Amino acid sequence: MLIASYNPKQTGDILVVILDEDAKEQKVEQIGNVVRISDSENGHVTGFNFTNASEVLPRLKDVNGEVTLTQEDLDALNKSLSDNGIKDTIELDTDPKFVVGYVKSVKEHPKSDHLKITETEINDGKTLQIVSGSPNMQEDIKVVVAKVGAMMPDGLIIWPGELKGEESNGMICSGRELLIPNAPQRPGALILPNDYQEVGEAFDFDKADTLFSK
Repeated sequence: MLIASYNPKQTGDILVVILDEDAKEQKVEQIGNVVRISDSENGHVTGFNFTNASEVLPRLKDVNGEVTLTQEDLDALNKSLSDNGIKDTIELDTDPKFVVGYVKSVKEHPKSDHLKITETEINDGKTLQIVSGSPNMQEDIKVVVAKVGAMMPDGLIIWPGELKGEESNGMICSGRELLIPNAPQRPGALILPNDYQEVGEAFDFDKADTLFSK
């Protein structure tokens, strides 16, 4: 997992790099120009904060929000870690986090009158159990799935979780949540045309700009 965010107006010249969920008990160390965050119990690194980040990655001066890190970026960040005496390294994650999914089955949530439990295919026959509150949820539709590790446009990060006791690994998104132009401003899964994209493909946000063309 690799999520990076840079919001200079809110947090200053700091690049936040998230590698995993926060541990119950965290160890936070300031080591030179880097803050190393790890699990206090087992030492597993869950993230880094790079201060003076635009000096390490000059291109950040034109960025605000989520940052898609390239291998070149990681080379520079890993050099910064090494220069500060930190032996950890950050690895590139090329797995797309927003993909076209196919809702294979839907059943009622036993503890809710509005939630549905879906089995949703994401690629190569792999399915995820995703609990959804979308009022238009149904079987046999193509949707956009935000997988675990995705950062939504509003900054929300998708983690594994439970909704009223039922496991949920991902999120079936609405056009509104994805900030697609002219999308209806109401709850409801974005249902894609059957011939839009293949199941498992990375969702094409550029192509989606015309989904709700007036």
